[in-house]
Amino acid sequence: MLSERRLEVLRAIVQDYVGTEEPVGSKALTERHRLGVSPATVRNDMAVLEEEGYIAQPHTSAGRIPTDKGYRLFVDKLAGVKPLSTPERRAIQNFLDGAVDLDDVVGRTVRLLAQLTRQVAVVQYPSLTRSTVRHVELLSLAPARLMLVLITDTGRVEQRLVDCQAPFGEASLADLRARLNSRVVGRRFTDVPPLVQDLPESFEAEDRGTVSTVLATLLETLVEEAEERLMIGGTANLTRFGHDFPLTIRPVLEALEEQVVLLKLLGEANESGMAVKIGHENAYEGLNSTSVVSVGYGSGGETVAKLGVVGPTRMDYPGTMGAVRAVARYVGQILAES
Repeated sequence: MLSERRLEVLRAIVQDYVGTEEPVGSKALTERHRLGVSPATVRNDMAVLEEEGYIAQPHTSAGRIPTDKGYRLFVDKLAGVKPLSTPERRAIQNFLDGAVDLDDVVGRTVRLLAQLTRQVAVVQYPSLTRSTVRHVELLSLAPARLMLVLITDTGRVEQRLVDCQAPFGEASLADLRARLNSRVVGRRFTDVPPLVQDLPESFEAEDRGTVSTVLATLLETLVEEAEERLMIGGTANLTRFGHDFPLTIRPVLEALEEQVVLLKLLGEANESGMAVKIGHENAYEGLNSTSVVSVGYGSGGETVAKLGVVGPTRMDYPGTMGAVRAVARYVGQILAES
């Protein structure tokens, strides 16, 4: 276990290195921070921190920089989440409140996160598998062709064409729409199948085939492995941090193009709390020089997806964590009110 003084020295090194981009020496630490000890004592503390693997010495400098292990300890023990200012919170709310639909919410969230953190922002669309039914609409396109529209509690809209076995009248369509909604609205997708299985039997014999076809289409929409969707923004921000990547930012850019990689980075959306993955904690080799800060968002206390940012390990962790958490909270409020 490190002493409180050495933890303070590590905190000071992280803060200075993040702020100045320069390796930090003992003389600078004693000048900038009230550590209450001499530069010689600080040098001794830095030697212990280096021996323990929390800081390292770049080849070309007498100063020290934090390692992944050092950043990990900083995040776990030393970094509070920096609250946003009142003007920042008001700006977030005003910007997101202008969204007109789910795509607009996600798009605005990506732009906002990228601007607030000056990192790469990644936002996962709410997953169908964690949604509840808000409404099922049935529209007649032709005597024997319908459109089924499924609207989720998160504002996601899925449309399917249904070719019927025989013409289906407007009265029958209205009846099916009403009965269907009375059974499934507000229900989790996984709960719907047993609730509608006996529905065809309550219709006239000539309509049962069409009702069964509509239900089959609905259930396929509910249970199919819908492709997880992501939106990413702010990739150009990485160019400001070229010197933070050992050789080139190309591996980072290539990783950001792989949607599967990004989904794994964000983690399972039903996880609660904020996750911070630092450097080599990221399993994908191309992202070993980055950190990922992510958190779940949703409404009614239930997480439906995740959002986060990707940037160099030399990151303002308290500020980034505060921005990510605040934006997630506002997005959740919008979903609850939509």
